[in-house]
Amino acid sequence: MLSNAIATLLNNCLIFEQHCQLCGQRPCAGGVCPACAAALAPPTPTRCPVCAAAAASSLVPCGHCLRRPPAFARLHAAYGYDYPLDGLIGACKYGPQPALQGALASLLRRQLQSTRERPEIDLVVAVPLAPARLAERGFNLPDALAQAVAATIGGRLAHDLCVRKRNTAPQAALDRRHRLRNVRDAFCVKRRCDGLSIAIVDDVATTGATLDALAKALQKAGAKRVEAWVLARASDHKI
Repeated sequence: MLSNAIATLLNNCLIFEQHCQLCGQRPCAGGVCPACAAALAPPTPTRCPVCAAAAASSLVPCGHCLRRPPAFARLHAAYGYDYPLDGLIGACKYGPQPALQGALASLLRRQLQSTRERPEIDLVVAVPLAPARLAERGFNLPDALAQAVAATIGGRLAHDLCVRKRNTAPQAALDRRHRLRNVRDAFCVKRRCDGLSIAIVDDVATTGATLDALAKALQKAGAKRVEAWVLARASDHKI
């Protein structure tokens, strides 16, 4: 939470002259200049209307979603998980860099502001880290992204609603089947969410297994609808 507050300060305080995290241009409000932001890879144009994976049609759910529909109603992705965004996300996830964290949140906010998709959302929830991993990293990137989503599409940010019950193995090292098993019943919801529409936020989605597991936990707690929002959508072989 402290790093999120620092990032907000850096983004809004005129004393600090920010530079673009990609090309170095100064000054640069938001941490990524408009030219670099415009050059970032968009999500694949033809994608599954449910999980946003590359698909043969944007009108019909992909094979994975037809065989095993996810608990979330739809996944919204701002960008594709490609160079140079993948490097920025990696650098931010594994080393506390408040300015970079703020820049990634700013990128997501820009995309949200330009989209016509504005579902009614009651609560916004970041995908939580396990306590041990949070203590190790000192911050959780999805927290900053969830703040951007809440500020842009509305909905109250629910910081303490969800917890990760256990340290799961890193998803990046697992295939689709093992990712699903790895995060099964990994999340706990502290309060009832009866009748609420909830947006869950993460940095990167690959198979959507983590988002699916959290959405299931929220539905068990009474959530009426769960949507997923991510900064970047990757294909299975990307991470």
